[in-house]
Amino acid sequence: MPFLDRVSRWAGQRPDEPAVVCGPERLSWGRLRARAAALAASGEPTGLLRQANGVDFAVRWAAGVAEERVCAVLDPLGPRQRAEAVRRRLAARLPAAPVPARLRDGDPDSAFLIGLTSGTTAVPKAFSRSRRSWQRSFEASTGCFGLRPGDRVLAPGPLSASLNLYTLSECLWAGAAFHTQPRLDVAAAHAEITGRGVTRLVGVPAVLRVLAERGLAAGADAAGLTAVVSAGQALDGRTLDAVRRWAPRATVWEYYGAAELGFVAARRHGPGEPAAPTGTGVGPAFPGVALAVLDDAGRPVPEGVPGTVCVRSELVCDGYLWGDDGQAFGELGGMATVRDQGVLRGGQLHVLGRLSDMVVTGGHNVYPQEVEAALAAVPGVAEAVVTGVPDGSRGQRVVAGIVPGPGGVRPGRLREAAAARLAPPQRPRHYVELGELPLTGHDKLSRRLLRDWVLDGDHRVRPLG
Repeated sequence: MPFLDRVSRWAGQRPDEPAVVCGPERLSWGRLRARAAALAASGEPTGLLRQANGVDFAVRWAAGVAEERVCAVLDPLGPRQRAEAVRRRLAARLPAAPVPARLRDGDPDSAFLIGLTSGTTAVPKAFSRSRRSWQRSFEASTGCFGLRPGDRVLAPGPLSASLNLYTLSECLWAGAAFHTQPRLDVAAAHAEITGRGVTRLVGVPAVLRVLAERGLAAGADAAGLTAVVSAGQALDGRTLDAVRRWAPRATVWEYYGAAELGFVAARRHGPGEPAAPTGTGVGPAFPGVALAVLDDAGRPVPEGVPGTVCVRSELVCDGYLWGDDGQAFGELGGMATVRDQGVLRGGQLHVLGRLSDMVVTGGHNVYPQEVEAALAAVPGVAEAVVTGVPDGSRGQRVVAGIVPGPGGVRPGRLREAAAARLAPPQRPRHYVELGELPLTGHDKLSRRLLRDWVLDGDHRVRPLG
């Protein structure tokens, strides 16, 4: 793994300084190296990590990727049947007997991580990632985001999520102290930022918004934050505004990527700069990444024309081990893709969403993120989520789920805004009020879940107006 030699370096230089902090638990660089080295040398199997947040997670993760070891990380709250299915598949690919290892990096071209993603079956798709791919990722991300050894980084989400697992590993490589929580606790996160000198915050927009808005309401000081990194879904205007008011000295970074592709694009919102428009834009290509939008034949499309987002970089994974359904990671025009749809405008990438999220209505392709961006600008709208449901005459019809802000929103105003800003096929046929956002277990927006709520008559969905 590309961070183990670095862990030994930091342990030699700063043995007593904190490396990993989780609530009341604290693990110094010296203790992290000692405990991980002892576990790796014991030969105890560490190929599957299914564990809640804590300092022991970091110990087992480091030992699990020592030398030529390979590790998969599962959500500890996920279905037990899924974990057993993954365990059986891993057993067919990993050494049957425990193999002792020293705590040092392995061959850069060897696999260290079996990444697991959501799929169309009960068993998640699994891809293989090389040590070199994350070595290059660490070099690129620490340079782009300015991560330094003196930083203290809080990522309060589950470590089984790729965003937080990468952040932990990036901190171990860079020599920055990594802070997390046993579970998301807003008051405790505020205390962590204020009382323990946290300088950087990493999370998905849904978590960042809660921390920022409640922090503003409670007077929780975030002046010590110098950077906030947002990923996992589009950074909306309301969240960006709240974060910038709560942490006025912080540079806000948002990036777009995928577990299989690594970093793809990023943009920066500097403190004190005029507010940049939010919506579908995610910035220019990430350093070291060649970015293109291609048609189905693998040819570049003209600027402003939608197509499939493709990349060529050293950050891309090695491919699937199992579960390839042809709907996600693959190759197009000699480049890698996860089938996300997007548009290039003036060198800036605009992401329109997964091909599976696209709504085909009356023969027209409608990208939910474009509709959501238009509706989110309507006064009284806190959140807008768009999906498609079956329709006998059109194939699908566009449905918009609205989370109202203070004072509510009038349906007539939504329809007026849609008529002014959207083409006829993009305009929602129905609006529903949401009691909560349709989020996955990792706090990512799920348009498929909204569709299920609408079709099932779920209590969290009710007619608007």
